[in-house]
Amino acid sequence: MNALYRFAWLSFRVFFRLYFRWRVYNAERVPREGAVIIASNHASYLDPPFVGTSLPRGISYLARENLFKYPVIGWILRTVYAVPVDREGGGAQGLKVILDRLLDGGAIILFPEGTRTRDGKLQPPRSGIGLTVIKSTAPVVPVRIFGSFEAYGRPVKFPRPRQVVLKYGMPMRFEKFRAEAKSCSSARLKEIYKETADEIMAAIAKLEPCEDKTIFP
Repeated sequence: MNALYRFAWLSFRVFFRLYFRWRVYNAERVPREGAVIIASNHASYLDPPFVGTSLPRGISYLARENLFKYPVIGWILRTVYAVPVDREGGGAQGLKVILDRLLDGGAIILFPEGTRTRDGKLQPPRSGIGLTVIKSTAPVVPVRIFGSFEAYGRPVKFPRPRQVVLKYGMPMRFEKFRAEAKSCSSARLKEIYKETADEIMAAIAKLEPCEDKTIFP
């Protein structure tokens, strides 16, 4: 973590614990070093910092590429390892930057649902995360955030002091799909992307909010 990232990381940790009674389970399942994709459900604008602040390493976030044009905002985004993506949230250039970041041993957070839920329920995944996972060699760690919709979901105008809990799952590898993708047909490749996305979303859905031990890295 650079100085700005660490300052924001420490500040958010204090705020989240006091205001949201924040709890984190099994964060040690995310490797401390090396490439990793963190796949999370998405219910609030606060989900990226909820995830990033729960881990003892810097992670990269996706941000609209037009935001990088503004001097101060652009500098902040680059300093906190943000990845520029187009208005639709992807694109060839965005994918290349993500894969390069992973190739350099970085960690990146992706939201399989693509956008925030409107009712607090999990949404079907988009196949885009499947494409990213298959084209990389990084493990995928699912995480489910409980309470962020109630705290600051779409209907909420200002963050409310509701408890937020994060629960990390076991790393997922996808070696079989990655091997098959090297030589399969285009039609089958699209199926692999969708099946990968579905497996990740299913792993997120299986996570339960409580465990005997709370872990703060």
